[in-house]
Amino acid sequence: MRSSPLLWALVALTVLLLPLVVLGPQSYITIDDNLDAEVSVPYLLARTNTALDYGAHTVVPQIMNGLPRNALRPGLSLTVACFELLPPLPAYLLNMVLVRLAGLLAMYALLRHWLLPAREQRGMAAAVALVWALLPVYSIYGVSVLGQPAVLLALRELRLNGRAWWPWLVLLLFPLWSSLVLAGVFVLAGAAAYLACADWLQRRLSWRAWLGVGLLALSSAVVEFPLLYSLLSHQFVPHRVEFDLLRLTPTSLTAQVRSTVQLALLGQYHSSLFFRGVMLLTLPLAWWQARRRGRAFPGRLVVGLLGLLLGLAVFGGFYLSFLRGAQEAVSPLRTFNLSRFHFLTPLLWLVVWVLALRTLPAGRGRAVLVAAQLLVVLLMNREWALNLRQLLGQPVATEPNYQQFVAPQLFARVAHSIQRQSGLRPAQYRVACLELPPAVAQLNGFCTLDSYQNNYPLAYKHQFRSVVAGELTKDELLRTYFDAWGNRCYLMAAELGKNFRVGANQHPPLQNFAFDAAAFRGLGGRYVVSAVALARPARSGLQLVGDFADPAAYWHLFVYEVGPICP
Repeated sequence: MRSSPLLWALVALTVLLLPLVVLGPQSYITIDDNLDAEVSVPYLLARTNTALDYGAHTVVPQIMNGLPRNALRPGLSLTVACFELLPPLPAYLLNMVLVRLAGLLAMYALLRHWLLPAREQRGMAAAVALVWALLPVYSIYGVSVLGQPAVLLALRELRLNGRAWWPWLVLLLFPLWSSLVLAGVFVLAGAAAYLACADWLQRRLSWRAWLGVGLLALSSAVVEFPLLYSLLSHQFVPHRVEFDLLRLTPTSLTAQVRSTVQLALLGQYHSSLFFRGVMLLTLPLAWWQARRRGRAFPGRLVVGLLGLLLGLAVFGGFYLSFLRGAQEAVSPLRTFNLSRFHFLTPLLWLVVWVLALRTLPAGRGRAVLVAAQLLVVLLMNREWALNLRQLLGQPVATEPNYQQFVAPQLFARVAHSIQRQSGLRPAQYRVACLELPPAVAQLNGFCTLDSYQNNYPLAYKHQFRSVVAGELTKDELLRTYFDAWGNRCYLMAAELGKNFRVGANQHPPLQNFAFDAAAFRGLGGRYVVSAVALARPARSGLQLVGDFADPAAYWHLFVYEVGPICP
């Protein structure tokens, strides 16, 4: 009896994920916008028992002198549940494996029940589902991308068969494992657009499917209660009201055309960055084979979907031009990034690709195309590719693994040294980090005045700015970066620009660090943990109290204490 293609796909997924798991603490975890920002949040929610505490006065003390809990991700989340059960690294890896497994099953179900229903197409469905499951997505956002096939299939089932119960369950649970702000809003918009087009073409209202969209929206609102509550109750004024994306990104025609091409051919890194070339190559091959063999090719549908993808790429690429004229009339556009429709494009590309693949004759040619796309996805999946290099003994020096990046032994020495000198435990003082992400200190039990957050009080941004104002005056680009965005509420140094991750011995001492020690002390700060030495710390109101190195860590840490403030 022949084995199921789905079983083989599950085995292949398991084997291909091994490099991300077997290394343990030596595993490489995506750093940018992930390990330097997102991973510490569910860890701290679990550690402080605030995941489901949505009280107006609840704060997470380890972040920004007590960041309002409702500024952070919701507690009704399977991702957060993983961090409730396990330490950070095992929790991250468990969530990642489950996300990719869910993605494989969701795509396989969509293909088998809709696009590739024939028995002889099972192998191709399993292979495409494997490609989908290995896309380079940010798994910390759950199934925001990889779970979309399940949503699409659920809505289709409600249109065709209102008696099934599982579509309601899918639509109810999707928000519990995804991000409303990043993807959920656009999934809702895409679902509504799909139903509107289907109803218009068939001249009937699929009211059960529209109720399904309503359930998806209602479930999202319940899950995202912390965010909605903080906005509706005006719990705090978010720093996002000062967003000015027009100051941050080049708005020349050349820059926007370049952005459009990148979105069309590569996508966007949060929603899956991979080259679409193999998929585009499949289209003319499928059209030629269809003509050659006298078979039908879904030309209108393919052209329509490609037109939609091109339109979304143009909208994303020229979003700032649109924003220039609209943000004054519609103020929420200043705080909400409407260009994130790119979260829908991976699924649209896979649908276009499958429509072409099923037109090709079964055989070696089609298998080569699928294998080529799988190879592209794997090579552009940084976690997979860099972990494979780790296993082969050829790591990238500038991309530390989890153990090197978090450096628990190094930070334990820092905490022990401070306690020996002052008698204080980490919870009793506040630090800020220079040239290393504050999330590293947070993962090691320190309370940081700085952080990388998508949402925090505007008043705190203004308070913290006074600490770094001297450095911001030196560099216009750095000043614009902080004032017009500010998600990275960091200590900054003009000598390093926007390089916020300096490994051991990668930069000489900073010669003139303009640091307002009085403002820092006023925020409750006591220590600066720096990855770069200061040539003249006394000029900054600081004194060196510790120098820590560890060959197993990515960092060489210099700990400075703020001196007494004279009246």
